[in-house]
Amino acid sequence: MTDAGLRFPTESTTSTARDVLADALRKADPVGARAVEQETNWRRNYLAHYVRAVEAGIGDAAAARRIAHDGLRSAQDQMRFGDGPLTEAIDSAPLAQMLKTTPVDGGAEPETELSVPYRGERLRGAALEAQLVAWLDNGIITPSCADAVRTVMANPEWLRLEGDTVVVLGAGAEMGPLRALQRWGAETVAIDLPREDLQERLVEQAREGAGRTHLPARIVTKSSADTGADLLVDLPAIAEWLDHVPGRLVLGNYCYADGATHVLVSMAADALAAHLLKHRPDTGLSFLATPTDVYVVAEDEIRLAEEKYGRRSLTRAPLRVVSGGRLLQRHYAPGARIGTCDALVPQQGPNYALAKRLQRWRATDAIAAGARVSLNVAPATRTRSVLKNKALAAAYSGAHRFGVEVFDPATSNVLMAALLVHDLRADQAPSEEPWQDEHRGAAHGGLWTAAYHPRSALGLAAVLGIGALRG
Repeated sequence: MTDAGLRFPTESTTSTARDVLADALRKADPVGARAVEQETNWRRNYLAHYVRAVEAGIGDAAAARRIAHDGLRSAQDQMRFGDGPLTEAIDSAPLAQMLKTTPVDGGAEPETELSVPYRGERLRGAALEAQLVAWLDNGIITPSCADAVRTVMANPEWLRLEGDTVVVLGAGAEMGPLRALQRWGAETVAIDLPREDLQERLVEQAREGAGRTHLPARIVTKSSADTGADLLVDLPAIAEWLDHVPGRLVLGNYCYADGATHVLVSMAADALAAHLLKHRPDTGLSFLATPTDVYVVAEDEIRLAEEKYGRRSLTRAPLRVVSGGRLLQRHYAPGARIGTCDALVPQQGPNYALAKRLQRWRATDAIAAGARVSLNVAPATRTRSVLKNKALAAAYSGAHRFGVEVFDPATSNVLMAALLVHDLRADQAPSEEPWQDEHRGAAHGGLWTAAYHPRSALGLAAVLGIGALRG
């Protein structure tokens, strides 16, 4: 019997994740690879290995790119589609589904000025500039992020992204750029599950916009909707359809799913990216990097964190004593010029860590190959997927007490869409090291500049936030 769709090679997602990370490190950091292979409690200790997979590439661009390339290759080789490997699925799997295009034109006039919704207001011009300065002063965004937004403000004609067609995978996602791009008059492709309520919402949203939105229409319909496509089942059909979509494509992965399915949709999107880069070499890629991962930070972030740590605190010493030093640990070594912000959150689990790391690896690999890539660290955001996790919801509610700003989805997705526009139009040269590409344009929300190691304050933030949620 043939197993339809994308799946793990075995029933154990843990073994797959360990194999992928070990393979990623094998040439660049053999000792780290052996540590991964010998790990006996993956669900508890996976965080340290993901930290090492970043630290092994600091100061060694070739090693960082090798980790990304080898990790992607391992994941591609292991994942299965139907009875065969994922690497062969798009070009050789029989098409159980065929797709045609349903175009939807928006009836509004394109917006001609960048405006960002924020706390009940619509910020533009001087008000938006003032907010950028406030975010900078509070260590919420990097200077390069502010500069990118300013550049888009000064070039509003960029907003339409003329000549590009942005393919939004996970079109209904709260953090995706689709609605902003439609308001700006951009040409978009909206791909999400063939679910009637979701597809009706996407059509209505497209009509309210100013651009043209292309929806995949299913020729063989067994679902509740004529439009939409499932990346995990319809991957070959989606690839074949996108091969013929006009315009210069930008493939954006904004998919999210719970648990192991998040890894599968990330791998499906990655296979699609590899296919398009091969058959349509001018294709660009777009990703949102999660703030709850491991990043290399520079002297500016460390300086701000040290300033915050130096402020008087009457509770820090007692809490550190009571907790045996586990709470409120100093974030960075004093005087460091480069550091690592480890903001991995155990509650999100190892599948989430792998899914998001795969996207960063693809960005690094594509940049090395000369592709256009937009990858920006997004701020912590009150999305439905976060708020349904009670522990994370409480931590987000109390995060402001530790200098971390949690954004509303409306603010995040417009801000990140503006950064996407900047990356596709500003013609930036790649950085010397991959971590510098990830650092550029980051809207980390204050996690990078926090006084304390994020996990050493997470529990306290949750305790402080519970009261606010109940109130």
